[in-house]
Amino acid sequence: MRTLFRRLGLAATVAVAASAAVSAADLYKLPVGTPELKSAGPLAFGPDGILLIGDTKAAAIVAISTGDKGGAPSAAQYDVADLPGKVAKALGTEKVQINDLAVNPESGNIYLSVMAKGPQIVKLTPNGEIKAVSLKDIGFSRIELPNAPEDKVAGEGPRARNNRDTSITDLAWVDGQVIASGSTSGTANSGVRALAFPFGDKNATANLQIYHAAHGRSEDNAVIRTFVPFNINGEPSVLAGFTCTPLVKFTVAELAGTDKIKGTTVAELGNRNQPLDMIAYKQDGKDFLLLANSARGVMKVSTANLDRKDGLTEPVTGGGTAGQAYETIAALQGTTQLDRLNDTHAVVLQQVEGSLNLKSVPLP
Repeated sequence: MRTLFRRLGLAATVAVAASAAVSAADLYKLPVGTPELKSAGPLAFGPDGILLIGDTKAAAIVAISTGDKGGAPSAAQYDVADLPGKVAKALGTEKVQINDLAVNPESGNIYLSVMAKGPQIVKLTPNGEIKAVSLKDIGFSRIELPNAPEDKVAGEGPRARNNRDTSITDLAWVDGQVIASGSTSGTANSGVRALAFPFGDKNATANLQIYHAAHGRSEDNAVIRTFVPFNINGEPSVLAGFTCTPLVKFTVAELAGTDKIKGTTVAELGNRNQPLDMIAYKQDGKDFLLLANSARGVMKVSTANLDRKDGLTEPVTGGGTAGQAYETIAALQGTTQLDRLNDTHAVVLQQVEGSLNLKSVPLP
């Protein structure tokens, strides 16, 4: 679950006390309308059932009020074989592409961003119900990201790519604002944005520079692939994973009033690999990260001594690792997406013998 909920202020607390049925649209004064999506990519939940949707094609973020605040997350369980097939059947189409999933911590329901005859948001419940989420006449807030990459293919041969596809790589609600990672225009294109909510003009964009130990150099064009908010000594921070696989920390406060920040590389988890998804959780009084990867399985990463000032500054060669200790969870091999379901379980989207299955699993 990629969220750090800020405590409600006095006015919001009074409003909630006055009416238990208050909606996010009322609480945040979201206008009601019908937002349009050009694509549906990264997802994350804020408080009060607010779902954040990354529309990479439009280089925009849409926040919608789902009104989904009932249920029992602590008792929720999932076991769905061939999830794409079942979603396709529910939507009345032959094929869907699942781009991301997010658990609503208020209800235990799962939301998917999919491509099926256009971008759609799909809701799953523990009792097996699968249905499309209507965007008609809902409370929403939308922001187009400035300085986004052009929507065109650049480069030649194997290096040809459309950087608009990575304009938003991950999202999180952190301390009352939305943090978004992704590509920006220009050569130093590793961007991190802090966006006030509801969306307006109180925003900051910073270029992130890191030491990439597997490459043996500092880089400002390595784009975050996945991240989690994490408190370090009580300070809201971000732990971010990059291709080949450095793990980097920086504080949320660093995003204000500057256009360039330098992250601290706390681990190198192996080259020729791309991190896919990451969550943080607590077990036996200790904090851990669970990191799904394209080539190196699912890692349970220790967060011990993350408050140290120093980081990796020397190359790590030969596919080696350094920094934070980790173990590979063999039972979760093939995991492509994951999110925290409750204090004891996660949900994983796992490739097993040609079938993409969704299930809840104990946190390792």
